[in-house]
Amino acid sequence: MNPVMQPPEQSPIRILVVDDHTLFRRGLTALLARDPQLSVVGDAADAGQALRKAQELQPDIILLDNHLPGVNGVDALPALIEAAPGACILMLTVSEDENDLAAALRGGAAGYLLKTIEGDALTAAIQRAMQGDSVVAPEMTSKLVAAYRGATIGAPTESGSIVGLGSATSATDAAASTASIASLSPRELDILRGIAHGSSNKEIARELGIAETTVKIHVQHVLRKLNVSSRVHAAVIATEHGLL
Repeated sequence: MNPVMQPPEQSPIRILVVDDHTLFRRGLTALLARDPQLSVVGDAADAGQALRKAQELQPDIILLDNHLPGVNGVDALPALIEAAPGACILMLTVSEDENDLAAALRGGAAGYLLKTIEGDALTAAIQRAMQGDSVVAPEMTSKLVAAYRGATIGAPTESGSIVGLGSATSATDAAASTASIASLSPRELDILRGIAHGSSNKEIARELGIAETTVKIHVQHVLRKLNVSSRVHAAVIATEHGLL
C-alpha cells in the first residue's frame, strides 16, 4: 500500500512587533504565540530598533505602533519598507484620527488596526494582509470613506499598498459597479450601508435584528457580488453610489 502523501506544512508567518510599551509587546507576543501559524521573531521599542530588526530579520509582517519615541511610526514607514521590502506593515495603534489613518495608507501601510481589536480578529487581519488585502479597523471605515470623499487619500502609492481604493473612473468600471449594486438584495443593501458607516458585524446585527452569523454570510455575498475583497472597498463603492 502506498503511503498517504501529507500536504507540506506551511511556515509560520514571521512577525516583528514595534511598540514602546514593554508590557504591551510581551502581552501581544504571548497572544500571537497561541496560534501555531504565527511566530513573533523580534520586537522593538522605537523606530531605530525597528529598522535594525527589520533589516536583520526580514519579517513577513510588521505590527507598528504610531506613537513611538523620537520618530512616529507613520514617519518611519518609508525607511521600514526599504529595510524589509517583502514585509506587510500593519499599524496597530490607539489613534482613531483620520489624518493618521490617511498618512499611514499613503505612506505604504497595508492596514490600520486599533489596539482594542480582539485576538482572533488580529490573527484574521494578519492572514488577510498576507493574502494581499488591505485591512482597516471597522471603526475606521467611515473615517476612511470620509477621507476618500474629501480627496485626503490620493491614488495608490508606488508600493501598491492601498489595494482597491481607486474610484471607478472609466465608463466601463462605472457601469460594472452600478450593475453590481443593482444585483444586491434589499437586505444586502442594508448590510452594505452598515459597512459604509463603519459598523461591525455585531452592530449591524443589533441594528437589523438578525443574528451576527447571518450578517457574516450577507457580508460575504455583498463582497462577492461587488467583486471586492475588503469592506473598505465595498464602503467606497457604497459612497460613490450615494448609499449613505
